[in-house]
Amino acid sequence: MKQIIQIFDIALRELDILRKNPIYAYCMVVFPLMTVFFFTSMLDEGLPHDLPIGVVDQDDSSMSRGIVRNLDAMQSSHVAYHFASVTEARDAMQENKIYAYLFIPKGTMAKLLAGRQPKISYYYTMTCLTAGSMAMKDLKTIGMLGSAAVGQATLSAKGATPEQIKAALQPVTIDAHQIANPEGSYNYSLTTIFVPGIMMLFMALLSAYSLGMELKFETGKEWLARADGKIVVAIIGKFIIHALVFLLVIFLYHYYLYNHLHFPRVGGVWSIVRLSILEVLSSLGFGVFAFGLMPSMRMSMSISSLWSVLGFSMCGSAFPIMGMDPPLQSLSWLFPLRHYFMLYQVTVLNGYPVIDAWFHLVALVGFTLLPWFVLRKVKNAMLNYVYIP
Repeated sequence: MKQIIQIFDIALRELDILRKNPIYAYCMVVFPLMTVFFFTSMLDEGLPHDLPIGVVDQDDSSMSRGIVRNLDAMQSSHVAYHFASVTEARDAMQENKIYAYLFIPKGTMAKLLAGRQPKISYYYTMTCLTAGSMAMKDLKTIGMLGSAAVGQATLSAKGATPEQIKAALQPVTIDAHQIANPEGSYNYSLTTIFVPGIMMLFMALLSAYSLGMELKFETGKEWLARADGKIVVAIIGKFIIHALVFLLVIFLYHYYLYNHLHFPRVGGVWSIVRLSILEVLSSLGFGVFAFGLMPSMRMSMSISSLWSVLGFSMCGSAFPIMGMDPPLQSLSWLFPLRHYFMLYQVTVLNGYPVIDAWFHLVALVGFTLLPWFVLRKVKNAMLNYVYIP
């Protein structure tokens, strides 16, 4: 009972610190909410639209003009420029005016009518991976549709039936399904990992910053005295307010995503609550652990920020972990965001039981318990260390 009273007393003390220092309000509420609205509004259309494409049409036939019209009608591409030569189109692409261009040489339609095999070329830049890939996809589709249209006209002229034409042009029918993200929306795949990752960054930074401020203003002894020197009680009382505020913000974020924006999910509410609690506790635990490793506000915050930022590359959302080198695959297990991402995929997005991702659950619990190994060092720093800027 005494320890509960002590935790409550320290929590009230921490609440007063949060109220007086505006950096907590900005990093706990303002910046996370700005991040949510920034990503969801930037990616609200799901996929990029009307990427500028150039065309070099030296044939200027009815067939080439039809190809250009079909390319312009595609959702992702917009024929913004017509060039007289390949040199002009290449210069425009190097100047970032267009992401790709289509080259239709002179005599394309005449070769088709003569039964020869003409060639059309397309060039795209991969400086921007997303734009280049989408432009390439549209240009490749246009090339296939153009050849299919010519084949259909030829077979029809020879008297083939529609069924024979379909079998000849597409002998194998592809039935593709995009699991969990049928719309192929970048909003669904990026927002759900970038926003939690940034929140985990703020949590780790603030936990290290909060301990560093106790050391800087020499209030650590008074903080420990409220807990009768029990560092576990002091840590719990100090960070319970942090956890509650971040949990509130995260619950609002999930409510906005799933109830207002209708992001896809199969898992129930409990899977979201469980994941949110583990997200908060593991991030705060890592920040306290970083301060315990190096009881310096500057160094511990540097470690927390570096490890959190690297987590974006090592979580597997942008580049698959299975495609990395074996040492990097092993290193990925040391990042909390990796385990968060896997738990989100398994339990929330796909609705499978948590036992299917038990190792990632245990890993996040492990990050929560990391401060246990440095508690003595944190206590020693508060009692004996001198703050060094």
